[in-house]
Amino acid sequence: AMEGAAIPIEFSKGEWGPGQAEINLRYADALEMADRHVIYKNGVKEIAWAQGKAVTFMAKFDNDLAGNSCHIHTSLWDVESGAPICADPAGLSETFRHWIAGQMALSPALMPFFAPSVNAYKRFLSGTFAPTRIAWSRDNRTAGYRLVGGGPGLRVECRIPGADCNPYLAFAATIAAGLHGIEAGLEPPEMISGDIYARDDVPEVPRTLRDAIDALDGCPELRAGLGDDVVDHYRNAQLVRCKV
Repeated sequence: AMEGAAIPIEFSKGEWGPGQAEINLRYADALEMADRHVIYKNGVKEIAWAQGKAVTFMAKFDNDLAGNSCHIHTSLWDVESGAPICADPAGLSETFRHWIAGQMALSPALMPFFAPSVNAYKRFLSGTFAPTRIAWSRDNRTAGYRLVGGGPGLRVECRIPGADCNPYLAFAATIAAGLHGIEAGLEPPEMISGDIYARDDVPEVPRTLRDAIDALDGCPELRAGLGDDVVDHYRNAQLVRCKV
């Protein structure tokens, strides 16, 4: 059914929790991927309903089980040649390092887009496959940012967003942060290996929606990238959620 809806799926696999599955959609431009994300979710719910079942994309549907995430993989490509520009002979390209650094630097302010509900913050628990600290690492699932692949397939996976995020907003905020890193020439902090859950010298992600809203409200870089009207409107909408 998803192939009929032009949603190419690379593969799926069972995840840690009972009835939990991971789905990997074929990469695409940001807008196309956001469309695929939304159509896929709606389609899965309808298919399940037709079978007398229900599907949830809550970030934390059970306190005793791992939550549901939305891992966002990003890579950079040259518009004219269509060639990937994340890697160079030395490893990471300078542009890609700046791209990652921008996301990491603005991570606290990105949180209202990555984790837009009160429920979403229940997911950030040590040892549950959800990142709790703003760090990057090579193929390390305890990091908020995981560097994966190599050569033309090199990319960075942001593991922070929950499954209840709005992909259009999450992607737009990610791009704004990455572009800030490129324009400002930012450098990421030292790459970390090992169990990042156990580190107490690495910044944590905001642990409540209200803290995340405050970070976004006071972030001039995202205000410049998204516009004051967008930030203020979204901030006010999220504050209503905090009060419910």
